[in-house]
Amino acid sequence: MRLPKSWLCEYIDFNVTDQEFIEKMMWRGFELDGYEKELNGISGVITGKILKMEPHPNANKLTVCQVDLGDKTAQILTNAKNVFEGAVVPVAYAGAKIGSQEFTVANIRGVESYGMFCSGQAKKHIGEIMLGFAVLMFGMKAMSGSVYELRSSETFVNMLTTFSNPLLGIALGIVFTSVIQSASAAVGILQALAVTGAIRFDIALPIIMGIAIGAAVPVLLSALGASADGKRTALSYLMVDTLGVILFSIVFYTLNAICDFSFMSTTMTTVSLALMNTVFRFVIVLMLAPFISLLERICKFIIKDKPEDAAVLEDFERLEERFLDHPALAVEQSRLTVNSMAKKARENLFDAFALIGSYSEEGFQHITETEDIVDKYEDKLGTYLIHITSRELNSEQNEAVGKYLHTINDFERISDHALNVAECAQELHEKGIVFSEDAAREVNVLISAVTEVMNTAIDAFCNNDLENAYRVEPLEELIDNLCDEMKLHHIDRLQKGICTLNHGFVFNDLITNLERISDHCSNIAVAIIELESDSFDTHEYINSLIEVRSHCFDEYYAEYSKKFVL
Repeated sequence: MRLPKSWLCEYIDFNVTDQEFIEKMMWRGFELDGYEKELNGISGVITGKILKMEPHPNANKLTVCQVDLGDKTAQILTNAKNVFEGAVVPVAYAGAKIGSQEFTVANIRGVESYGMFCSGQAKKHIGEIMLGFAVLMFGMKAMSGSVYELRSSETFVNMLTTFSNPLLGIALGIVFTSVIQSASAAVGILQALAVTGAIRFDIALPIIMGIAIGAAVPVLLSALGASADGKRTALSYLMVDTLGVILFSIVFYTLNAICDFSFMSTTMTTVSLALMNTVFRFVIVLMLAPFISLLERICKFIIKDKPEDAAVLEDFERLEERFLDHPALAVEQSRLTVNSMAKKARENLFDAFALIGSYSEEGFQHITETEDIVDKYEDKLGTYLIHITSRELNSEQNEAVGKYLHTINDFERISDHALNVAECAQELHEKGIVFSEDAAREVNVLISAVTEVMNTAIDAFCNNDLENAYRVEPLEELIDNLCDEMKLHHIDRLQKGICTLNHGFVFNDLITNLERISDHCSNIAVAIIELESDSFDTHEYINSLIEVRSHCFDEYYAEYSKKFVL
C-alpha cells in the first residue's frame, strides 16, 4: 500500500523529516518498505470514446474495444466490467508513460492491444484508507492516555503479574488475537498498556508468543473453502507459529531456569515491545528454516489432494525438462497429457449439461475449478510444446507437435464454454426461469447432438481415429442448422406470447455456446485429418470436404439428421 505524504499531513501533524518519520513508524511496529519521491510525471495519457465492444475470440474474460482517440481509432483490450459503448475513458496509448512505466503494444491471446484504460477506482478508496490510518493512530493515543492511570491500580498490576506464568500468557495472546483477528492490533494494544509501566519482560514475552499463534486463526478461517494448496498454506502458518513457540519456550525457559536472566523484570516500553516482537519472529525463522521440506511433507500428509487433483499433478509431472533432450519421449509424454486435457474438458462440459436439469452450487463450483485446471493444462502444455519445437525433430514428431499446438486451444475454449453453459444454468435457477415444453425439448435435442459431436471428436483425437474424425464435420453442419432453426422457433414463440424476453436471453446464450462448442470439435477433427495430408489449411479442408468425400458427408449427414430431429 502506498500513501502520499501530502495526504498524511491532512490527518496528522507532520513536523518531522521523512527519515525521522520512517524510523518512528518502524520502532512502533509498523513495517515500511521505503519511500519514493513523487513520479517523474505522466505523459501520453489521453481521453478516448469507446465506439464498439466485442468479446475476445480466445479469452472469455477479455473484451476488445475500438476507441476513438480523436486523430485515430485504437484497439484496446480490457477486462473491466464497468465500460460500455459511448463511455469516455482515460487511455494510456502505446508510448505513454506513468512514472517509470512505459506502455507498449501487447499481443494477448492472438489479439493486439494498443494501450490500456486507466482506472480511478483505487483513488476513491485512498481517503477511506487514510481515515482508517488516522483513526488507528488516534485510538492508540487515546488508549495510551486512558490506561496511564492504571499504573497505580494494585488490582491491575496483580492481574498482569498473573500472566508472567508462560502458559497463561500464551493462552491470553492466542484468545485475544483470535478475537480481534489482527496480530498488529494486538501488539499495538500491548504497547498502549506499556505506558502504565506495569508490563515487564516476563509478562510481555508469553503474550507476544500467544499473539504469534493467534495470528494464524484468521488465515485458517479464510482457508475453509479453499483448495488443497490453500488449506496447506494455512496449516503451515499455524504449524510454523506453534512449533516455533514450543521450541523457543523450551530453550528460553530452560536457559532462564539455569542462568536466571536478570532482564526478566525489565519494564517494557513501546519501542522495546516492538523490538521483542521482531526479534522473536526472526528467531523462529532461523530455528525452523532447516525443516521447511519436512513441514511441507507433513502438510501434504495431513491434507491430501483430491483424486482428480492428484491425477492432474501426475499429468504435469510428465512434462519434465529432462525429457526435452529425448524428443520421442517428450512428444509421447505430451500426447498423454493432451489426451488427459481433452477428457477433462469433455467431463467439464457434461457436468455443465447436468446442471441445466439439476442445479447445485457445489456442481457450479466444481465446474469453475475444473475450468481453472484446464487453463493450467493449456499453459503447461503450450510452454512445453514450444520448448520441444526448439529441438531436432523428425517429420512425424513435427506433425504431432503441430497437432497438439493446434488443438490445446480448442480444448481450453470448450471448457470455457462449459463454464458459460453452467452460468446459463445458474441464471435459470436463480431467476426461476422455466423453458416452454417445445423449447426444453429442442434444447435437449441440441445437447444430445453436441454430446455426440464431443464424444466423436475426443475419441477420434485420443485414438487417432481418422474415420471418426470424418464424422465430425457433417454433425457440426447439422448442429449449425439446428441452432438456426431453434432461433426461428423461438421468435415464433415470442410472437405468440409463449416465451418472454427473459427466456430469450438465456435461450440464445445457451444455443450460441453449444454451437461454438461444435465449431471447436470441428477444429479438432480438422487437425486430425490434415495431419494425414501434412497440412493445416483449415479453410481449404472445410471448403473441399463435401466435394472430396461427398458420399461420406451426405451419408453421415443423413444419418445424424434422422437421429437428431427438433
